[in-house]
Amino acid sequence: MSREEVLARVAAALEGAERTPLPDHRPAAPTGPADVADLFVERVEDYQAVVHRVDPADLPAAVAGALQGAARIVVPPGLPPEWLSALDGVEVVADDPPVPADDLDRVGAVVTAAAVGIAVTGTIVLDHGPDQGRRALTLVPDRHVCVVHESQLVADVPGSTARLRDAVDDGRPLTWISGPSATSDIELERVEGVHGPRTLHVVLVGRELRSPT
Repeated sequence: MSREEVLARVAAALEGAERTPLPDHRPAAPTGPADVADLFVERVEDYQAVVHRVDPADLPAAVAGALQGAARIVVPPGLPPEWLSALDGVEVVADDPPVPADDLDRVGAVVTAAAVGIAVTGTIVLDHGPDQGRRALTLVPDRHVCVVHESQLVADVPGSTARLRDAVDDGRPLTWISGPSATSDIELERVEGVHGPRTLHVVLVGRELRSPT
């Protein structure tokens, strides 16, 4: 039986049948900035990442706290140095020139910025600009501390496309991160750190200083 005959029989069988619209199961996108930020935090934590929500003045302390226990870290060459100003006793290695892979495997963590945060999916997108560095920086070290500003958050995936346009036009890769690296073995046991960092810390920086509580 030909393809055309099969399709003709299907069409005949459906003729006159009542058609029910499929329900839209897509999650509703948040509307206001506060809702976007709250949903982003909720979804990122769902992926078992650690979220530190801070005011701009507390950013260095939050980064230092997320790096607790790391003796040696690597950073992209364009990372703002003030983000690391609260570190004490931590060796900071700038990826300029690029650190060899064997040396990357011996650093405890990496600190980067981000390009976009997507609330509905809890996803962070890196476009590998100067403050994010090359892809290997966020794939080899065991801990990734990623700084995201609330001004970089969008409600959903379509909302991220305009912000990523320049990177795409420039031919830079995009890395989409939804929680720490994780996979499951044949017995469905969760295994973390196989394809990237075992631990993800997201430092979410508010748009303005919050009033003390």
